[in-house]
Amino acid sequence: MADFFYLSSLSFVQGLVVGQLSVVLLIAAFIRFFIFGDPPSPEVTASIRATERRSRTLAHRQSLLSLTTSNTRQPQPALSKKKPSVLRNPQTLTIGSILNKTYYNVDSHQPESLDWFNVLVAQTIAQFRSDAQHDDAILNSLTSALNGTSRPDFLGEIKVTELTLGEDFPILSNCRIIPVDEDGLSLEIRNGGGISGQGGAAEARAKMLEGSRLQARMDVDLSDMITLALETKILLNYPKRLTAVLPVALAVTVVRFSGTLSISFVPSNPSQSTPTRMTFSFLDDYRLDFSIRSLVGSRSRLQDVPKIAQLVESRLHRWFDERAVEPRFQEIALPSLWPRMRNTRGAGDEGLDGSSSAGVSMGKGKDREALNDPREEAETGSTAVGANIRSELNHDILRYRRTRGRDSFSMPGSLPGMDLDLQT
Repeated sequence: MADFFYLSSLSFVQGLVVGQLSVVLLIAAFIRFFIFGDPPSPEVTASIRATERRSRTLAHRQSLLSLTTSNTRQPQPALSKKKPSVLRNPQTLTIGSILNKTYYNVDSHQPESLDWFNVLVAQTIAQFRSDAQHDDAILNSLTSALNGTSRPDFLGEIKVTELTLGEDFPILSNCRIIPVDEDGLSLEIRNGGGISGQGGAAEARAKMLEGSRLQARMDVDLSDMITLALETKILLNYPKRLTAVLPVALAVTVVRFSGTLSISFVPSNPSQSTPTRMTFSFLDDYRLDFSIRSLVGSRSRLQDVPKIAQLVESRLHRWFDERAVEPRFQEIALPSLWPRMRNTRGAGDEGLDGSSSAGVSMGKGKDREALNDPREEAETGSTAVGANIRSELNHDILRYRRTRGRDSFSMPGSLPGMDLDLQT
C-alpha cells in the first residue's frame, strides 16, 4: 500500500514538472521566435506585398471584363430639350479629335519630363511646411485627430513627441498619356492589344476611342526622412480600472516611396448636377519603405521589437491600399473655371468681392466732390450737408489761425501759419 502511494505521488510530481517545463519551453519559444525573431528582408517583404496587390488588381480587372461582356449596354436616348439658337453648340469633341487637335499620338509620343512641374510642386510643399510651423497648426491637428472618439479604451492619451516633415521633394518623371475606359482600364487591356492599327483601321480606332477618357501616368520617386513619433500607455482595466500600465513609444519614418501616379478628369454631367472631378490613384507596383523604432516598458524596456515593426508596417500599407491604390482612387471636385466677378483680385482692391472696391471708390469720389464744391451742394437743396461741410472748412481755417504779435507778419502768398518773427 505504501508503495502504491509512493508511486502515485512520484507520477504526480513528474507530471507537474513535465507540465511546468512544457509551459516554460512554449513561453521561451514564443519570445524567441515571435517577439525577437529575425524579420524577413525588405526585398522579400516588398515582393510578397507586390504579388498580393497584383493578384488583387488582376482579379478586379477580370471581374470588370466579365461584367462588361455579359451586360451589353444599350445607349439611352437623350431627352430633347429646346435650347436657344443664340448660343451655338460646338461640335462634340471625342478623345480622338482632342488628340488630333493637340497633335498627340498615344502610340508614338515619347514620355515627357516634368521638371517645370516638379518646381511648382516643390514650392507648394515648401509653403505647406512653412504654414505647418506657424502656431503649431499641424501638431495641434494631429494631436486632436489621434485622441479623437475612435481611440480604444485600452490606450491612454497619445502625445506627439517628434514631427519631421522632411527636407526633400518628390520627383515626377516619365509622363505619358493613355486612353482608358470609364472603369479606368487601359484600352489595350480592354481590347487585348494595342490601339494602333494598319491600313483601314482608322474607323476601328475612332470607335475604340469613343466613350473613353485620357489618363496621365507619371513615375514618382521620393527619398526623404518624414518622421512621426508618439508616446502612449497601454491600460489594463480588468479586473479593475488601471490594474496595470505599460508605457509604449513608437517612431515611424518614411524612408522611400516610388510608384506610378495616374491622374484623369471625369467630365461634368449637367443632367445629374455633378461637377468636373479629378481622380488620382497609384498603380499596384509602388514601393513604400519604413523605418520603425519602438520602446516598450518603463524600467525593463524592450527596444525595437521586430513583430511590432511588422504589425505597424502592415497596418500602414493596408491603410494606403484601401485609399489610394487601384482599384481605389481619390476624387476631388473642381470648381468652375469660368471668370466671375466675385473671384477677381487685383491691385487697389480693398475687399474680397468685386462690389466692395467699386462701392469704396464711388464713396471716395462723392466725398471729394462734396468737399470741392460745397456751394453747389447748398444750392441744390442739401442744406444740412452743406452746413456741415462749411463748418468743417471754417474749423480748418481757424486751426491754422494764430495771434500775431506786433513784431511778426506774414509774407504775401505764404502758407497759413508760416509767420516770420523779426527780432528788434
